Amino acid sequence: MKIAILGGGPSGLYFAISMKLRDASHDITVYERNRADDTFGWGVVLSDETMSNFEYNDPVSEKMIRDNFAYWDDVKTVRGDEAMTSSGHGFCGIGRKKMLLLLQERARELGVKLEFESDMSEEKIASLKASNDLLVAADGLNSKTRAIYADEFQPEIDMRKNHFVWLGTHQKFDDAFTFIFEKTEHGWIWAHAYQFDDDTATFIVECGPEVFKAFGFDTLNQQESIALCEKIFAKHLGGHALMTNANHIRGSAWIQFPRVTCENWYFDNVVLLGDASATAHFSIGSGSKLGMESAIMLADELSSGKPVQEALQSYQDERKLQVIRVTSAARNSTTWFEEVERYLDLDMMQFNYALLTRSQRISHENLRLRDPEWLASAESWFQKQAGSNSTRRPMFAPFKLRDMELVNRVVVSPMAQYKAKDGMPNDWHFVHYAERAKGGAGLVFTEMLCVSHEGRITPGCPCIGEEQVPAWARLVDFVHAETPAKICAQIGHAGRKGSTRLAWDGIDMPLPEGENWPLLSASAIPLMEGNVVPKAMTRTDMDMVKEQFIDAVKSAKAAGFDMIEMHAAHGYLLASFISPVTNTRDDEYGGSLENRMRFPLEIFHAMRAEWPEEKPMTVRISAHDWMGDEGVTPEEAVQISAMFKAAGADAINTSSGQTDKAEKPVYGRMFQVPFADRVRNELDLPTLVAGNIYEPDHVNSILMAGRADLVLLARPHLADPYWTLHAAVDLGDTEQAWPAPYEGGRRQANTLAERAKAMAS
Repeated sequence: MKIAILGGGPSGLYFAISMKLRDASHDITVYERNRADDTFGWGVVLSDETMSNFEYNDPVSEKMIRDNFAYWDDVKTVRGDEAMTSSGHGFCGIGRKKMLLLLQERARELGVKLEFESDMSEEKIASLKASNDLLVAADGLNSKTRAIYADEFQPEIDMRKNHFVWLGTHQKFDDAFTFIFEKTEHGWIWAHAYQFDDDTATFIVECGPEVFKAFGFDTLNQQESIALCEKIFAKHLGGHALMTNANHIRGSAWIQFPRVTCENWYFDNVVLLGDASATAHFSIGSGSKLGMESAIMLADELSSGKPVQEALQSYQDERKLQVIRVTSAARNSTTWFEEVERYLDLDMMQFNYALLTRSQRISHENLRLRDPEWLASAESWFQKQAGSNSTRRPMFAPFKLRDMELVNRVVVSPMAQYKAKDGMPNDWHFVHYAERAKGGAGLVFTEMLCVSHEGRITPGCPCIGEEQVPAWARLVDFVHAETPAKICAQIGHAGRKGSTRLAWDGIDMPLPEGENWPLLSASAIPLMEGNVVPKAMTRTDMDMVKEQFIDAVKSAKAAGFDMIEMHAAHGYLLASFISPVTNTRDDEYGGSLENRMRFPLEIFHAMRAEWPEEKPMTVRISAHDWMGDEGVTPEEAVQISAMFKAAGADAINTSSGQTDKAEKPVYGRMFQVPFADRVRNELDLPTLVAGNIYEPDHVNSILMAGRADLVLLARPHLADPYWTLHAAVDLGDTEQAWPAPYEGGRRQANTLAERAKAMAS
């Protein structure tokens, strides 16, 4: 093949090397607009895993790179006068310029032609496209090729809000990858520092937009900007200067990071590679890794014997998924640093843990493999903060709300059962909830208990009123007598989402004609076309519903529940007032957030007044309607939570979505945790969180990082009522108590787990 590669960075050079290794007869030319030793940035970070991939692909260049490495195993966090170090992270660094020179040497050795100072015009790119079998656009995050053929590649460029400048220093940071956070008169500013050769370290300075403006970095030239950074970080630089290699750039050299994604990675004979196709934020140090590993896969596909178009399609299909995993982690890391001021008041132990796990690539148990001693100290700290002398994992730490004390942080999430008859709970509910209370969770939620028959979602949904008290009291008495669990009644009204079929008969579909009942909502907007059109509530309706909520609380009190939760999420009645999607009123209950919150707060106050002072009350909200600016946003969710906190809510259960069928949710592992994190740490208010959480690792990571206080699991508890007991066995936690009649099962489970572990090792 005759191949033109635009861009002489690591990915372009490594692709050229990889193709030549597979077939020396390829005619390959690399066109680089800069000189051979020009480069932006100082050091490149690579992991042991990445180097293993390089060794398999080309042992020669791998050794050339490895022979020039600086190694470190520790990550050090410095915040003001505090410092903390953890180990076992296994990274290595090399100067970017040195690596480029080595790759250039290897490429020439294999017969690759290198043309430097080759500026590319649109005409030149088109000419190369026409005269080559393949045009590889490895021309960086500001790819000219991608811009010219934007209609084909369909790029999205998300300019992140923080500002950063890439500097170097002769100060030594050879003992650890070091994060330095300094509080200044204008706010927090921080540095990412790591050694990459015997004499030089990378020193990236980053800050938020407000601090950037307040310091005047936007008006300073490079030398003035560097002098100011030297002053801010003077005590960490040991008298050494900060240096720039961006003198060819006008202005201060501060930039914002563009997060690049592309719908398509190729068209015709043009293919994107490296940062041109997708970018990973520098805070996880994976940009060069991604580009070079993509180069390996592209070379493999093109050498597989497939037609070029088929090879490019396979490359896109396979590699895009792999890159998304890394760039998603990079997005998490980017967001963490953009919101870092939210965490800087955390205890140093928790702050350091949050920093280490910010991308979600490093899990709780992975940290144990890396540095068991440090993680043990972190777990001990967490338990001590919870009032315990235990050294168990965070999920087994106690938690207290008002006078309710939980034995652990695992919660059985509310899950509709659709098994009630005429609003009455029955043996199904007793067995379902009793089993999960026996299963080890600290707190068990009921499904939403409706305040009236007209407030039910489906004919199979239970109510809570005087008539239902004996059935719920029977359950509560069993839970209290036979288990250490506490039990919460979630109380709500379906609103416009009522009068629908059982889930397995067609979720959210209206009942057959003649079986529907009248509905109430903030506005007369049906859930879907064909569903019952609700009545927009009058003041009289509001008074009636308020009395129903009060009666429900009285019944929950009579039944002996430990806690109640007001359901104001998922488009149900109270949520329909909060969201502008479902509230189009023009009276005092519509319009501004204060107006939209008026009725939900009125209900909350009425419920709280009836509920015993010593017992907690929480609120479930939809922290994101997933409908852009039309609905509730995470920013507005903080305001909503603040209003409920001021009204006396003990915690906020941060859920999301299900407000309207036009929503566009973004699902993923632990996808609702950022909402809980934000409410908790901006308002100093306990939060509960659910949402694609299914492993003990998820629970422990969320808790230890201070992102929520209680973790709700739904589907895992449907699959396994004894999830908590089994999780303890899997984790080797032999302190977990089981119901006395099950003691033999506990012993056997732990013995089998120990035997399996011994055989595996």
